[in-house]
Amino acid sequence: MKRELLVIPDVTEEAARVFLNERPRTVLLAGGRTPRPLYARLASLRYTWAALDVFFSDERCVPPDHPDSNFRMAHEALLSKVPAIVHRMRGETCDADAYERELRSFFGQGPTAFDLAFLGMGADGHTASLFPGDPALEETQRLVVRVQRPDHPRLTLTLPALCASRLAVFLVSGAEKREALRQVLSGEDVPAARVAARRVVIIADPAAVPTAG
Repeated sequence: MKRELLVIPDVTEEAARVFLNERPRTVLLAGGRTPRPLYARLASLRYTWAALDVFFSDERCVPPDHPDSNFRMAHEALLSKVPAIVHRMRGETCDADAYERELRSFFGQGPTAFDLAFLGMGADGHTASLFPGDPALEETQRLVVRVQRPDHPRLTLTLPALCASRLAVFLVSGAEKREALRQVLSGEDVPAARVAARRVVIIADPAAVPTAG
């Protein structure tokens, strides 16, 4: 599968440019540290926010005001500042079936064709909360599953849900991501490499890009 690699010093500004160019009606938000500056940047943009439906790729099973909550991070940086329609993963109940029903209610029984999915990439190649070796990677029917992790149990979208996106944009920054990005670009079997959306763009800063040879 072809992936477009954009090496840009300012990952945040390039991702915001993609957002404005695509003008999505549905967007999927990632958790983690890398996306937060992007969400703060998006909050400053003039946009038809009231017509935007916002979904989440994963969430820790914690209340929405917990320091580890992906929703809390996105809410503080973006969602508290714009009138978007928010479809929150409810970490306090950690109910995968409930979020699956919400997705099915919105998209019907067809694919979860998010217009734009912002995704992260861990140093181990994970994306959302799909980690190397986890049985959740092999799920072919469910859109949302619960996974166990050392810090907190989590909810995560599955590969069938992520791969239905029209455009998946990976945000990758920092030298610690260099090996994972190399694995993805070379087609090795890491979780992020399994995201086969209609179009996949990787926006990486120079520090994250593997050196030739």
